[in-house]
Amino acid sequence: MPESDPRPFHGMTVFCLHFLGGSGRGWRWVAERLPPTMRCTTVDVPGFGDASTASGYSVEEMAQCVMQTIRQARPARWMLVGHSMGAKLAAIVARHAEDGEPGLGGLEQLVLLAGSPPGPEPMQESQRRTMSGWFAGDDSSRRAEADGFVTQNIGSALHPERHALAVDDVLRAARPAWLAWLDGGSREDWADRVGVLRTPAMIVAGAEDGALGPDAQARFMAPHFAQHRLVTLDGARHLLPLERAEEVARLIVEQAGSVGSAEAAGSVASANAAAAVGETYWALLQSARVSSGTRAVLLARAEPDRAEAGPAALTAAQLATLHALMARVLPQAAGREIDLALRIDAALAEGSGDGWRFADLPSDADAYRAGLRTLDVAAGEVGFACLDAAAQDALLERAASGTFPVAASVGLLSPSQMKLWFEDVRFAAVRLYVAHPATLARIGYSGIAYGGDGPRKSGFVDFGIGRREPWEPLPRLPEPAP
Repeated sequence: MPESDPRPFHGMTVFCLHFLGGSGRGWRWVAERLPPTMRCTTVDVPGFGDASTASGYSVEEMAQCVMQTIRQARPARWMLVGHSMGAKLAAIVARHAEDGEPGLGGLEQLVLLAGSPPGPEPMQESQRRTMSGWFAGDDSSRRAEADGFVTQNIGSALHPERHALAVDDVLRAARPAWLAWLDGGSREDWADRVGVLRTPAMIVAGAEDGALGPDAQARFMAPHFAQHRLVTLDGARHLLPLERAEEVARLIVEQAGSVGSAEAAGSVASANAAAAVGETYWALLQSARVSSGTRAVLLARAEPDRAEAGPAALTAAQLATLHALMARVLPQAAGREIDLALRIDAALAEGSGDGWRFADLPSDADAYRAGLRTLDVAAGEVGFACLDAAAQDALLERAASGTFPVAASVGLLSPSQMKLWFEDVRFAAVRLYVAHPATLARIGYSGIAYGGDGPRKSGFVDFGIGRREPWEPLPRLPEPAP
């Protein structure tokens, strides 16, 4: 950690958390590129860097180490930048800060680089076993393995000084700490505890990263942040602060200056919802032809989807799986998506379904929890959300046919139950999608205007196939295929 400066600092303090096998030294080239209004403070968690002899390797103990550093610094304004393992710690620390724990006030932003998510890291078990066997031999073999680890995790060759520092940091790590992360920390499931965070986040991925690349960030990390944006660095792999220091510094500065009010965000979202419905249909919706009861229902459906309150009936991990499922069941045009997963989750929490269920299925909420869990079990180590589209479709085809490759078990659905549940899922997706005013506007549905609230109804007069009254909206152009 840099030496403390006794002078008051009124800018942004940037707490940087390192990757597995890294240390605060790896942030040097990022820190050099930050402006004077930003101060970089690094944290070596137990078992790594200058803290390699310290004990306490659980995720909770490492997070407490980070929080102790923040409390000691007493920053007026601060942000967390977490890399890989450090990103999981950053999310947990942010949850403590948002919960109002003493000494953690002033958190404004998060930047998560190639982050290990709050839930179990999507790592192949074979890779865990391979990495667990490293650094147990003589000095020569240990150095070769450390060099290989660094080389495998960069998109292009590092400057020799950076490469040597990264290798030395890996060799400095305590082997028990290394094993504790692989066997424990990376598997620890903090998804429910972290939930959905309000703090604005930038999620950065290297395009060539393997297990923690753009897809994994979108599916496992992004659902935990109500306000986030995803950034992909082309040609980069995993060690972003070392291989892309200049870009990482630029993104940190950019994110630090992006603080905005939730109210403003909500206003923009509402304006976007009106734009999605379209001026003509929006005017019809507000007209006297539409009853106040119908208008209230449709305006509620047109409200923007907001994730800041977090999932209501499902866990964050289950909601991520449901998002992936909805993307296959009903693909939507980019920029016009209705968040069907969030709407299903809200309906499950409210119990506002269609009022019936298959006798062979449990209650709606329990059926969804079990069905999503069954999908993830069938997908293997990485989970359904991280399968490619073809593999996801193959599993869903088997669900629809009643041949799903998972036997009935406690907490799981049988193949016959998966067939029934998947039928319910498709019905719910289509029902919610078609009932949204933006969809009604696209198809030019005028049935909402059957009459107003007064004694004289202003409904339809001219009936007939292919005949349209002057006030009826025309269908909007078809959406391009996603």
